[in-house]
Amino acid sequence: MADEELFPLVDPEGNVIGSATRRECHSGSMLLHPVVHLHVFSPDGAILLQKRSEDKDIQPGRWDTSVGGHVDYGETIIDALRREVSEELGLTGFEAEALTPYVFQSAVERELVNPFIAVVSRDYPFKFQPEEISEIRFWTAEEIDAAIGKGILTPNFEQEYTRLLKK
Repeated sequence: MADEELFPLVDPEGNVIGSATRRECHSGSMLLHPVVHLHVFSPDGAILLQKRSEDKDIQPGRWDTSVGGHVDYGETIIDALRREVSEELGLTGFEAEALTPYVFQSAVERELVNPFIAVVSRDYPFKFQPEEISEIRFWTAEEIDAAIGKGILTPNFEQEYTRLLKK
């Protein structure tokens, strides 16, 4: 059962200090747990975003980071990144550049975000999970700037875009 998935608990530097279930981490407990994000850029600088399925428990129907997912207990950050990218987009064989990790807090959870970027051709045959993602498309910086603050994008993506990606 998804609620019983085991996540590592970490300190702000990413050192594992315990474990908790998905339900415990998303219950408002503010237990810090690691996640991975991959921002897929096209060679011309557009960013691939995913539209979250309406069935998602957090931020349904909003446009979000190309790939985002939790790190499983006992899994490395890189292994989690490769697993999530393969599961969510069918993307393999990419070169990822690590950005600076940071803590993100919402009303229901606290995450240590491990962000990465990769450049991938717009022609790549992406295969996304329809139960997780309803649509994917490349967005220009101008389109993203116009959508910020209008409830179209997830707050986490907006913050990460403004902090780490906006040129």
